[in-house]
Amino acid sequence: VRVVESGGGCVQAGGSLRLSCVVPGYTPAITCMGWFRRAPGKEREGVAAIDIKGKTSNTRENKGRFTISQDNANITQYTLYLQMDSLQVDDAAIYYCAPVMVEQTGGYCYAPRDYIYYNWAQGTEVLVSS
Repeated sequence: VRVVESGGGCVQAGGSLRLSCVVPGYTPAITCMGWFRRAPGKEREGVAAIDIKGKTSNTRENKGRFTISQDNANITQYTLYLQMDSLQVDDAAIYYCAPVMVEQTGGYCYAPRDYIYYNWAQGTEVLVSS
């Protein structure tokens, strides 16, 4: 699945950013989409996920600060969003979106830390200054 992430930038701690992920030629077979991130020197980790019905899942670190949403009304293009508020220095990372293969998550839609995926796109970089 080809995706294009955008919306990253540099903000001060406490600020907000809204990331977007466009999936051209949206495929209805995608039932779960997730945001992931990789900070410098760290492993990639899950951030949030949303299923086709709109049920969301966040990690404890960002619950209450990050909101994942989607626009799946247009059958020719799907868009995933991540609204990030109250950003912290530790949130600085490259953010990626990807379909979540629920075979790896026991059938549940969430963004696991150790998600195995071979088609990561370029991502969008988020920098947070103190």
